Amino acid sequence: MSGDERIERIERARDSYARAVYGGDPGGLDGAERGLDAVEADTALARGLILHARYQSAAADTGAPPAEDPAELRLFERALELYRTLGDTRGEAEALFWVGCVHQFIRHDDEVAVPFLERSRLLAERTGDKPTWSEALRHLGIAAHRAGRLDEARERLEESSRLRREIGALPGVASNMIGLAYIAAAQDRREDALATLDEAHALADAHGAHAIVRHIEQARARF
Repeated sequence: MSGDERIERIERARDSYARAVYGGDPGGLDGAERGLDAVEADTALARGLILHARYQSAAADTGAPPAEDPAELRLFERALELYRTLGDTRGEAEALFWVGCVHQFIRHDDEVAVPFLERSRLLAERTGDKPTWSEALRHLGIAAHRAGRLDEARERLEESSRLRREIGALPGVASNMIGLAYIAAAQDRREDALATLDEAHALADAHGAHAIVRHIEQARARF
């Protein structure tokens, strides 16, 4: 939803109020309320993203996971509830992903996370939402890797990378390549792992993805 659309929906709610209170016509209230639900859903999701970015930034600065902000999950769950009520399948897919991401990335609970991620992948594929589709695949690959299903993990990350290349999300491709390098190392393909990291470094550096470059260097030091 664009900024103009958000303003329009808020103004529509004000106009509906005036028509109901002064003109005796409550007919526009339901539609106005749905419009505000859409604004609230987008806002809740965006606020959750800010909290997630702060969590990741704090972890990068200190080298240790910070305390979880419980507001993050509540925001993503509220967005999910609203998108479902509105019948916004694309929004639902994105919110599902972020709920799953909190459980996986912050709480380290793949058992809880994977059903959210699988549902997100299904809905994102159905609506052609390649950014969310690629994110869900990436994190399903992470879950498979942790479970020791290396071939499945590799397949998920490669498919995620294909989608990211299609939409021009090349720093995201570089990020996926770190995971592919870890998988290669776990399969005793050390030369492939190092070559993958070299390619990832060149890609990340070319696009100013400095945080990804740091992760690449950390991975290289482990091989």
